[in-house]
Amino acid sequence: MDKRLLTERDICTKFILPAVKRAGWDEMLQVREEVYFTKGRIIVRGKLVTRGKAKKADFVLYYKPNIPIALIEAKDNNHSVGDGMQQGLDYAETLDIPFVFSSNGDGFVFHDRTGQSATIETNLGLDTFPSPVDLWARYRAWKGLDAEAEQIVLQDYFDDGSGKAPRYYQVNAVNAAIEAIAKGRDRVLLVMATGTGKTYTAFQIIWRLWRAGRKKRILFLADRNVLIDQTMVNDFRPFGAAMAKLSTNAKTIERQDGTKVDLTLALDTKRRIDTAFEIYLGLYQAITGPEDRQKLYREFSPGFFDLIVIDECHRGSAAEDSAWREILEYFSSATQIGLTATPKETEYVSNTDYFGAPVFTYSLKQGISDGFLAPYKVIKVHIDRDVEGYRPEKGQRDRDGEEVEDRIYNTKDFDRTLVLDDRTKLTAKKVTEFLKESGDRFQKTIVFCVDEEHAARMRQALINENADLVAENARYVMRITGSDKEGQDQLGNFIDPESKYPVLVTTSRLLSTGVDAQTCRLIVLDRHVGSMTEFKQIVGRGTRVHEDTKKFYFTLIDFRGATAHFADPDFDGDPAQIYVPGEDDPITPPDDAPQGEDTPPKPGADETVVDQPGLPIPPGGPIRKVYVDGVGARIVAERVEYLDANGKLVTESLRDFTKTALKKRFASLDDFLKRWKSTERKQAIIEELEAEGLALDAIGQELAKNLDPFDLICHVAFDRQPLTRRERAENVKKRDVFTKYGPQARAVLDALLEKYRDEGVLNLDDSNVLKIEPFSGMGSVVQLIKAFGGKEGFEQAVHELQDALYQETA
Repeated sequence: MDKRLLTERDICTKFILPAVKRAGWDEMLQVREEVYFTKGRIIVRGKLVTRGKAKKADFVLYYKPNIPIALIEAKDNNHSVGDGMQQGLDYAETLDIPFVFSSNGDGFVFHDRTGQSATIETNLGLDTFPSPVDLWARYRAWKGLDAEAEQIVLQDYFDDGSGKAPRYYQVNAVNAAIEAIAKGRDRVLLVMATGTGKTYTAFQIIWRLWRAGRKKRILFLADRNVLIDQTMVNDFRPFGAAMAKLSTNAKTIERQDGTKVDLTLALDTKRRIDTAFEIYLGLYQAITGPEDRQKLYREFSPGFFDLIVIDECHRGSAAEDSAWREILEYFSSATQIGLTATPKETEYVSNTDYFGAPVFTYSLKQGISDGFLAPYKVIKVHIDRDVEGYRPEKGQRDRDGEEVEDRIYNTKDFDRTLVLDDRTKLTAKKVTEFLKESGDRFQKTIVFCVDEEHAARMRQALINENADLVAENARYVMRITGSDKEGQDQLGNFIDPESKYPVLVTTSRLLSTGVDAQTCRLIVLDRHVGSMTEFKQIVGRGTRVHEDTKKFYFTLIDFRGATAHFADPDFDGDPAQIYVPGEDDPITPPDDAPQGEDTPPKPGADETVVDQPGLPIPPGGPIRKVYVDGVGARIVAERVEYLDANGKLVTESLRDFTKTALKKRFASLDDFLKRWKSTERKQAIIEELEAEGLALDAIGQELAKNLDPFDLICHVAFDRQPLTRRERAENVKKRDVFTKYGPQARAVLDALLEKYRDEGVLNLDDSNVLKIEPFSGMGSVVQLIKAFGGKEGFEQAVHELQDALYQETA
């Protein structure tokens, strides 16, 4: 057997895997091949949504399930033994794997990322691959694990047998937290972007510590009832009878599988606590308050809990005098794990000061890059009153007949102290226009308003703009705020992918955090957002990918300039596109339409919390609003921005963007022509471009010409006059390049040429094409290939056909 003729897969099967098994690795329990660990970035260009390539490791070796310690990157034998090392190191850094091997079937190159070895890289023979015991001993020494800590670290993950496995970054987060706690750390912070499964990650951490007997009584704290209830019946379900909610209100909840369950309660009607449970879940607001009688948590002894997990700990828990912090201080002897999407760092508040530096971080940017989170487009709408400000005419009267104070009002005033009803109506009109032009008026939408009153007016304006659909079902538009019971009762339906209504929801802050709106496709900002923390939370409402309903990206319409936060270096997940429509422009981007503190901080002047459940009404009563009618409002200001290769927003059309990117890859027309001619599989070039976000289909649709990728690149990047596929096919026929072949071979080549003309197929040399019509009617695959003298003859003939197709370059 000549090794150099073997494929990479053959090298893996015949040489690498046997060497690993001889070293004592269990093929069934410890070895996984072709491990895809990302989904592939979702690339949005106009109407086209594609995915980049998912990352795949050839081998990952596990000491125990979900404890990866080694990675092997394989190459075929035409490469040297170490050629896969750099790629392997890149993957290992992402997967947090310390030991990396590269092989071409002749032996291994071993790289020790721990820095513990005298030599970082060494060459090993096929028979000297290290055993699991050897690598685990190195791992233990690197992590500083004693026997007790090792027992905790090796505790199994929960596995329900369904095949559900944590994603790579969840494994990294769980293992980092477990190792930190095993070594005695009692304050742990995990930073994970909204939509990346913080609750599931928390469950696996709690499960392993609980099963290992290290933590016997556990408290999970959150700030939304829906978070507690859904957590109990879904992610925390395996805790079963050991778990209860700190509440007096009995409730029946529907699980993800459609079954219903009654929540177990740890409180009776007199708020007495049953201390027989091991896992408690509770709302901050339900177990504490300003008065002593409300401080239910004090019914537990300070040492009752061994572990407390705090969900969304960027909120009030970070402030030293907050009621939430009070709970953490009371149970100070417990290990405490903080979960947050947005670590809060200000002059006055710091959750990293309390918890210490994060033991693990997974950002919005990384989630989008890996393809686990949805990218998004931004539409910036500038209203004249916001841009220019509004100064009332002399003697201008408000709705109550009182004179309006003479000063310049701006975007921070509108709907807080001064109401221009025409502005509200215009906003509702533009949102409705977007829904109509997008071709889907039933995409779940959240409209963030200044306060509850503004949310009520926006609801009314949206109802009037969508009277036809409201007539079909009154729940098409609803307000969901803290004081609106009817609205809150519909929150579960809004976030349920199976529930059609409500569709358009107006709110101010109730939906800005912690609500898992998987199918939300449109977020509208009609209020100023002063806090970067809150801005990230709002963006997070749309970042979940929902493949069942084909939700791969979402749109954010900004009426108040809140997206200026994109320019802040603290923001880490830039949009895929920004579009600013002019006065007479459609609201959908052209490529889309149409388609199917020196004291602990208090809320700022523009951040009054008005609809958070459980909070007292601010003192001083509501602010009097001035209502001015008949003033009018209009849209002013078009710009499309795309992310460049460095993640920066650049202002240019899709065509200009594509041209710039292509010219960076191909320095000149000659450079491109050489690459195209020398590449036997033309489709490989197209796939490379798509993986980098250059989907040529989108620019082809914009040009509205029937061009193949070769002509698109020549035309867009180098301004060459393109030929259509039909013109290229006719030119080949005129030159009669098939005369040297027999009748059957010529018939096959003619049919391939027709297939190229009609469908633009580039991988013509794939013999599988001969299995379909019209080729299947000409004879069997074996017969047709035999007409060319064999497979090599067939491939040579097709390559000659491709060369003939691209003979003209102008």
